[in-house]
Amino acid sequence: MLIYNVTINIDESVHDEWLTWMRDKHVPDMLGTGKFSHAKMAKVLVEEEMGGVTYSVQYTTKDRKTLEAYYKEDAERLRSDGQKLFPNKFVAFRTELEIISQQIP
Repeated sequence: MLIYNVTINIDESVHDEWLTWMRDKHVPDMLGTGKFSHAKMAKVLVEEEMGGVTYSVQYTTKDRKTLEAYYKEDAERLRSDGQKLFPNKFVAFRTELEIISQQIP
């Protein structure tokens, strides 16, 4: 399994609107691609020098092939939605993580 992690710093001037959009529209749209089994959104508790509020959104997918299909078929469209709604109000960087083990008590 892989985690597609998107870390986003959002300007406080649009924070509340962005957070609602993420929860009600963007994350459901990401899951609606059928390429991710679930998503977690976490607020980063370290304050950034540049200000704003930082979040990590982690989308779980079954394998590299599925993630590549997301990049090819969906990523551009879904990323552009945020750019249109919140131009110059956020920065994002993406990382891919491979799950090595998971332990549940």
